[in-house]
Amino acid sequence: MSRKQHIKMNQKGFSNHHQLVRLVILIGCYCLLSTDGMAQRKLTLDESITIAQSSSLDIKKSKLNLFSNQRSLDAQRAAMKSRFALDVTPFDYNRTRIFNDLFSQWNTNEDYNSFANFSVSQPIAATDGTVSLVNRLGYRDNYSEFQDSRTKTYSNNLYLQVDQPIFTYNRNKLQLKELELNLENAEISNSLQMLTLEQNVTQSFYTLYQRQNSLDISLDEYENQQVSYEITKNKVDADLLAQEELYQAELNLSTSKSTLENNQVLLNNAADDFKLLLGMDLDQDVEVQVDINFITREVDLNQAIAHGLENRMELRQRGIAIERSQFELQRTKALNEFKGAVSLSLGVFGDNARAPEIYESPTMNPRVAISFSIPIWDWGENKARMEATNANLEINKVDLEVEERNITIGIRKVYRNLQNLENQIEIAQQNVKNAELTYDLNLERYRNGDLTSIDLNRFQSQLSEKKSALADALINYKIELLNLKILSLYDFENQRPVITQSNY
Repeated sequence: MSRKQHIKMNQKGFSNHHQLVRLVILIGCYCLLSTDGMAQRKLTLDESITIAQSSSLDIKKSKLNLFSNQRSLDAQRAAMKSRFALDVTPFDYNRTRIFNDLFSQWNTNEDYNSFANFSVSQPIAATDGTVSLVNRLGYRDNYSEFQDSRTKTYSNNLYLQVDQPIFTYNRNKLQLKELELNLENAEISNSLQMLTLEQNVTQSFYTLYQRQNSLDISLDEYENQQVSYEITKNKVDADLLAQEELYQAELNLSTSKSTLENNQVLLNNAADDFKLLLGMDLDQDVEVQVDINFITREVDLNQAIAHGLENRMELRQRGIAIERSQFELQRTKALNEFKGAVSLSLGVFGDNARAPEIYESPTMNPRVAISFSIPIWDWGENKARMEATNANLEINKVDLEVEERNITIGIRKVYRNLQNLENQIEIAQQNVKNAELTYDLNLERYRNGDLTSIDLNRFQSQLSEKKSALADALINYKIELLNLKILSLYDFENQRPVITQSNY
């Protein structure tokens, strides 16, 4: 038998052995991944985000905060409607002994009262005033020792009252506006929390995919090292290679096996982190499915910046902070302000020993009161507080400008990264093709005895490295597209807005 025929027979045996080794390795890896009896669950990115949104504790907290602010606003709006109140005092007894200066003698007085107040008050949102309709119905039993007399009477006082502050700001209107801003801010925070969760889930998703891909690459490398080892061993046994070549092949195989086991551990750790983020059962076996094929996306830098500056919710939050500072400025200005109040009431009062005849001789009770609060000297307190509040207002305006610049710079950076990654992906794809062709050619040279195992291992490592580099570049491109989506609030992958200030 010629040497060439002998090598071909060995290669055929190696091929059968290679298929057996691959089957054994695949079964082993499956056993490592399936550590329990639960069926493996395959998840896409959209499914992962949906699961996280329903189980995330941060999202639950954000929604509770949103609900709290909504109910606070509802309560304030309800407070601006008519209020009906009934106060009842069925029994009020008082016995006192006092000195009468006019007659210079002591007098004992006993007084028993029973009364009820019914009122309807309506706040006036436009003026911060209040209109009230009040009815007080009472019964009084009074005894005085001085004249040894007892008086029993029924009385009723019905009147309409208007209270109106003047020369000051509308406190109810300001409070309502603040609660509306609080609700809007809570809605923004909830939307931002959802975007942050999407970003975190996406990064964890692709990290898990990278670990899966690294395991697959290391598995391919291990299989190739198995083939290389068998070729070397048979050649050494046939005295076609020196014993040192077998030692090197064993070293390469051991190193490849160690890399495979390390990648398996990294995959298990990444899977646990992913399940923890999604709130899944930690014993559930998961695998991610992703279409990592490279498709160039049309990204318009000017459109991204314009859309981001128009719709980024952080900018609206800065605007809300400015409005709150303006409200605080108004409150500070009113601490020592000149202000007044007008109170008007008109009613009818009646009293009688017999309840049905209370209004037999009614009495009109008009009342007009005007009062003013005039600050004279506050030692510069109001001026100092106004200056401090104005400074805070200017700080919020500066923060808004800084936020706008940061948005612009952030979008520009991501855009540049995308352009660079497109080039890197094309280069990485070509590198993988070249590395595969190079490895196949050198594997044939190794089989023919024209290459050492050290050189073949170098080409194998180069192939694994190029595959990993391509996968990393593709994943980085996907992540940068997500970053651009979050920064500009425009999805260039699907060419549609993500969210706008008018619909969050």
